[in-house]
Amino acid sequence: MNKTEVFICRDKSLAIGKKTYIMGILNITPDSFSDGGKYYDVDDAINRAREMIVNGADIIDVGGESTRPGFQPVEPIEEIRRVVPIIERLSREFDIPISIDTSKAMVAKEALRAGAHIVNDIWGLQVDENMASVVSEYGAGIVMMHNRQNKEYTNLMADIIDFLQRSIKIAQKAGIKRDSMAIDPGIGFGKTFEHNLQVIKDLEQLGALQLPILLGTSRKGFIGNILDLPVDDRVEGTGATVAIGIAYGADIVRVHDVKEMARTARMADAIIRR
Repeated sequence: MNKTEVFICRDKSLAIGKKTYIMGILNITPDSFSDGGKYYDVDDAINRAREMIVNGADIIDVGGESTRPGFQPVEPIEEIRRVVPIIERLSREFDIPISIDTSKAMVAKEALRAGAHIVNDIWGLQVDENMASVVSEYGAGIVMMHNRQNKEYTNLMADIIDFLQRSIKIAQKAGIKRDSMAIDPGIGFGKTFEHNLQVIKDLEQLGALQLPILLGTSRKGFIGNILDLPVDDRVEGTGATVAIGIAYGADIVRVHDVKEMARTARMADAIIRR
């Protein structure tokens, strides 16, 4: 089996292997670890999305619930209230794929009805049993992330691959096509400081699954631990993880600092994707 050459998301498609795609983070939350509360207003959110697109974002990832450590869960109705007006405007005003960052099928369905193209599920279709069928119904793209409640592994990369293989089987059973699937190793989710570093170093092992790889390291705690810097001062550390991630097989990088990471990715691509 060869790696999929395209990531199909409803009426959008991304050629895989030609370049690294930049997924810009747009959190519609009061409590996200980096930018909580900044883009709660619809106009502020749209202006932020416009800025990211000008600076090189290929995808906008909209989230209505913080998933930082210790986050407070949000009811689906509240999550829908936060994200749907943003997605409706984004889909009207911009011609790029829009992703909904949620693990709730109800939220995903309303986001897709509003015009989203991709579901970014931090539990890889393994929490809400209705999620896979919703994605399949709309022909949406699905990003399946590895996650777990504890940080105990028999073999880190093998365990991550086993989890993602289960996600792929769930997707296939629901009728989601392989060229609408992508995977994410889940940096910062169910992993220790050392685990996060090892996952990036061994990222190319995920190539065995022959699907596009999304890497989300932006401003995360392990970068702060190494550099002893606050969350809004981790751009260089994030850049290092993005460049190395691209070298080891990342196809999409999910970031806050779009302008800087788009430049980082372009430079890395010039070397790696010759």
